[in-house]
Amino acid sequence: QMQLAESGGELVQPGASLRLSCVDSKFTFSHRGMAWFRQAPGKEREFVAAISYDTNTYYTDSVKGRFTISRDNAKSTLYLQMSSLKPEDTAVYYCAGRTPYSSGRHEEPVMYDYWGQGTQVTVSS
Repeated sequence: QMQLAESGGELVQPGASLRLSCVDSKFTFSHRGMAWFRQAPGKEREFVAAISYDTNTYYTDSVKGRFTISRDNAKSTLYLQMSSLKPEDTAVYYCAGRTPYSSGRHEEPVMYDYWGQGTQVTVSS
């Protein structure tokens, strides 16, 4: 049974904006740090952004100022608002959740217990 379900990925032109969503079926969503990772063809999965259970946010340098991570605990939903998209943002985007109330090392995939199946974002003219 899937616990994380991403949506919102599509083909867009450079400079466009896009919002990804990730719905969490776990009733403990509000207690968990969450994150977005991405994986481009032929590359390793990389950290994009994270938000702690107490709403501290973290970003990889390449997306700072362009992407915003947020959460709606009432809807058990994680978001990634992406703007000024570039071809190098093309990847499959995954959301991930970690153990309740855990913190630290937010950029490391091993810190996350469960993952969605991904949504494809393609930035191309």
